[in-house]
Amino acid sequence: MIVNMFRNAAITFRSGVLALGILTSLTTLASAQELNWANKMLERQNIDFGTVARGADTVYRLKIRNIYKEDVQILGTRTSCGCSKAELSTKFLKSGEEGFVEIRMDTYKFMREKTSNVFVTFSIANIGTVEVQIPLRVYIRTDVVLTPGSISFGNFDVGAGKESTATVAYAGRPDWAITGVTSSNPMVTATVVETSRSGGAVNYQLIAKVSPEAPVGPFGGIISLMTNDGGTAAVPVPFNGLVESEFVVTPSLLTLGNLVPGTTKSLQVVVRAKKPFTIEKIECETVDGAFQVKLPVTTSAVHVLPMTLKVPELAGPLNETFTISLPGRPNAIQFKATGTIVSVPAAPVTNPAASIPAPVGLPAIPSGL
Repeated sequence: MIVNMFRNAAITFRSGVLALGILTSLTTLASAQELNWANKMLERQNIDFGTVARGADTVYRLKIRNIYKEDVQILGTRTSCGCSKAELSTKFLKSGEEGFVEIRMDTYKFMREKTSNVFVTFSIANIGTVEVQIPLRVYIRTDVVLTPGSISFGNFDVGAGKESTATVAYAGRPDWAITGVTSSNPMVTATVVETSRSGGAVNYQLIAKVSPEAPVGPFGGIISLMTNDGGTAAVPVPFNGLVESEFVVTPSLLTLGNLVPGTTKSLQVVVRAKKPFTIEKIECETVDGAFQVKLPVTTSAVHVLPMTLKVPELAGPLNETFTISLPGRPNAIQFKATGTIVSVPAAPVTNPAASIPAPVGLPAIPSGL
C-alpha cells in the first residue's frame, strides 16, 4: 500500500504539484499505517491460510492480550465478505488477560483465491473506541476435495492412542498422485492409500494415527500431502484432539493462601477415574508431618481424601507434592499444595507498674504530725 502511495505521489509531482506538498502528504499517510493502541494487542496483523483443498477447515484463533492497565471492552466484530466469519471468546479483558477471535473461511461455497477483512472494535474508558482491520487470504483448490474438512481424534485416554481417517478426492490430470505425507506433530503419523482411479478422477484414504506416547492435554497440527503438481504447495490437512488422563484430581493444586503458624486447616481432595481403583499409599515430598491424609480402604471410581494441615511454626512459603500410588501401576498420580506461612507479630510488652492507677482525691496530710 505504501509503495502505491509513493507511485501516486511521483505522478502528482510530474503533473506540477510542489515537492513540499508531496512530502507532507506522504508523511501523513505513512503515519496512518502505524499500529494504533488496539492493533498492538493483536498477536498478528493479517492471516494467510495459504492454498487449501476444497472443504478444508480453515480456522485461526487470533490471540488478543490486554497490555494496558485499563480494562478493555471488545464491542464486536464484522467481516467484509460472506466467505469469512469471526467470533469472540470474550468481550471484556482486564489488564494482562488474554482472549481470542476465532476466524474461519468458508471453503465449501467459495473457490479459488478469496480475500476478506475482519473488523474488531475495541474501547477503553476515557481513551476512546477504535476499529482494527485484519486482512484475510486463502486460495481454495477446485480440483482437490477433503472430506471431512479436518481430522478430529476427539477425546481419548492417555496411553490408548487413536486412529482417524479422511478421504481426498482429485479431479483433473489422469497421472495425478500423492507422493508423500508429513506431519507437523511427531506424535501423529499418517499414510495414504489409493482407493480408486478412473481417467482424471483419483481417490485416496488418509489414515492418521496418534501415538500411545502422546502426553496428556490438547494437541493439533497439520498433515501435509505432497503431490506431483510441481511447484504447487502441499495440500494441508488440519488435525486436533485431546488426550485425557485416566485419573482426575480435583483440585490438582491446593491453593492455601496465607497460613498462621500453629493453626490447623481441614482440606479435601477428590480423585476420579472411569473404572474403580484402589489407592495403595499416599506420600509427601517433605517429612515434617505437616500434612495428614486419611487413606481410603475401598475400591471405587471416586475417592474423597480428607486432609489435615498443622501449619508449621517457621514463616515462609509452603509447597508440597503428594504422590498417590496404585497397585500394579508404574505411573503414580500427583497433586500439589501451595501457600504462605505468615509471621504473627508479638504482643506488645507493657510496664506492670504503669498499669496501676495513681490515687485520686486523697486528703492532704496535716503538718506537724
